[in-house]
Amino acid sequence: MLIRLLIFATLVLIASCASQPQGEFVRYYEAKTDKPYDDVLAELEVAIAEHNFRITGHSRVGKVIRDRGTPDFPDYDTIQFCNLTHAKILLQMSPHAVKYMPCNVVVYQFEGKTIIKTHLMPTDTDHPELNAFSEKMNETLMKIVDFAAEQ
Repeated sequence: MLIRLLIFATLVLIASCASQPQGEFVRYYEAKTDKPYDDVLAELEVAIAEHNFRITGHSRVGKVIRDRGTPDFPDYDTIQFCNLTHAKILLQMSPHAVKYMPCNVVVYQFEGKTIIKTHLMPTDTDHPELNAFSEKMNETLMKIVDFAAEQ
């Protein structure tokens, strides 16, 4: 009986250690280009505006690190943007969707390429209207990234 109890306790312990934490899986969309870095940033600003978004923040992380004494540090930028009409619709559907705002695109260089990347909204929730909204928003986000990457 004691051996069975020990085996059972061990199996429960192993199972609890092997389980994955609860949480959402975040999908990303990425494009790579040979275009100069500054051209990609300029194209992103154009694409964001053309899709009726307003830039709400631009963090030039690489530049700031260079300015603070690491002269050879590469470029890393994040651009945040929002459309208040879309935001209102999204938040009326689900107040918890605030975690997807503002939209965000990162730009950096890796192995000779400029990389443009954004996270996509989930399309597999229990809320069909939110899923449909997210699918449309994801299409827009991908178009913005693709425009900035086009040669």
